[in-house]
Amino acid sequence: MSQNSTDQFFKNNVLGHPAGLFVLFFTEMWERFSYYGMRALLVLFLTSSFAKGGWEWSVEDALALYGTYTMSVYFTPVVGGFLADKYLGYRWAVVLGALAMTLGHASMAVETPMFLYIGIGCLIIGNGLFKPNMTSIISNAYANHPEKKDGAYSLYYMGVNAGAFLGIMLCGYIGEKISWSWGFGLAGIFMLLGMLQFYFTQNIFGEIGLKPTAESKKLAQEKAAQESTPANVIRDRIIAVVIFSIFTVFFWAAFEQAGGSMTIFAEKFTQRELFGNAASTFKIVDAVLTIIPLIIITYVLIKLFKQTFKKYAIGNIILSLSFIIIWGIVLWKVGREFSATGTEVPATWFGILNSLFIVCFAPVFSKWWESKYNLSGPMKFGLGLTLLGLGFGFLAYGSIDIVSGEEVVRVSMFWLIAAYLFHTLGELCISPVGLSYVSKLVPATWIGIMFGVYYLFIGMGNKLAGSMGGMIEEITEKYSLSTFFLIFTIVPITAGVIMVVLSPVMKKLMHGVR
Repeated sequence: MSQNSTDQFFKNNVLGHPAGLFVLFFTEMWERFSYYGMRALLVLFLTSSFAKGGWEWSVEDALALYGTYTMSVYFTPVVGGFLADKYLGYRWAVVLGALAMTLGHASMAVETPMFLYIGIGCLIIGNGLFKPNMTSIISNAYANHPEKKDGAYSLYYMGVNAGAFLGIMLCGYIGEKISWSWGFGLAGIFMLLGMLQFYFTQNIFGEIGLKPTAESKKLAQEKAAQESTPANVIRDRIIAVVIFSIFTVFFWAAFEQAGGSMTIFAEKFTQRELFGNAASTFKIVDAVLTIIPLIIITYVLIKLFKQTFKKYAIGNIILSLSFIIIWGIVLWKVGREFSATGTEVPATWFGILNSLFIVCFAPVFSKWWESKYNLSGPMKFGLGLTLLGLGFGFLAYGSIDIVSGEEVVRVSMFWLIAAYLFHTLGELCISPVGLSYVSKLVPATWIGIMFGVYYLFIGMGNKLAGSMGGMIEEITEKYSLSTFFLIFTIVPITAGVIMVVLSPVMKKLMHGVR
């Protein structure tokens, strides 16, 4: 990749960053819309009664499948990163991955066991091609601007969570209130639109992410030789990446309870039926929470149009169509809710809180990481794990009165809201920062595969999340639901303290990388 290519990428700015970053922002937004929209529905669909259109699986079996799926979507990026590095190039890997995921969502909409497994298989393969290579494009684009990487990844992560917010909100609502098939199908529609938008706008990246040629491989080898980084520095930095990766296992094993045990807690133990003034207040709050973030994202879209519409009209028209559809669905949803006398808050609704808080706080954290008060990577990880544990502390306290075998006690929504707030603050200290540090610590020629390795550790955390979440009924019966959530309070906080203690060692291993 040439110096001129990255200079061209930085030519047209939107909100202080290259316009191309926001092409990736919206592509990733629609992919996350599809992923989190489906994730919000999967466990509820599998465990719901036949009368509600579900399959009446046990919680343990449903969470086992959930854990296997979420693990696998992080394992396959190892292969996807390798294929992109050596053969496909990052751009074609993204396009092919998005197409496979579109087929996966379409299959799940059929609602038969065979098509469920076919759909999940396509999603796993597609995600493996898509996920590591989106972040690899950013890494290559910012190769000559390392000081802006943390901020770029935080803004990119805002796009991730904008998609998750909309996906959980709309797919979850339609799946629970209208039809599971329509909820799963909606995820596929926006995955397709996201792929088309990226395909028709990809030239904005110049030479970044193109299929590798013999000449480009030779240039990369020569560049690596010229950099001549001593082997023992490379070794130490790889060790640092591995340590960061190990601690992400603890983080995601707890954090991913959001799609499993926390959703079950919302459905079975949280007071969600509202009437009178409470219902009216919720409808107003829900409408505001839906519309204001969408206005903000639409504002970003308009800023991107001003920079790119003339040159990339087709891609921008497709992106416009996506937003027209989204606005139509949102206004239909709001109108439908206001016409009802009361309301039952969907169990999936609480999942939007994480994404909403990300959209609100990501710019703040991005500025923090670029300021003189920036923390070191290990300190960010320690803080993130501690905040995550404190979030589960709210759930442990809120569920004290819930006793297995007795009449179901439904508790205030406050406890879930507080938990999601602290989980989000913890996530902002770990997830985008982890991606940034992988890109800065490993040699350029290893970027794709090392992102894959990092995601492999996240996959381990996701599988562990499913396995541990599946024990919710067993632990609740033997001890209490509060004990179950207390485990997820103590373990992350302990891991966070250990990471803070290791901070001096980590700084030495990182050899000046900040």
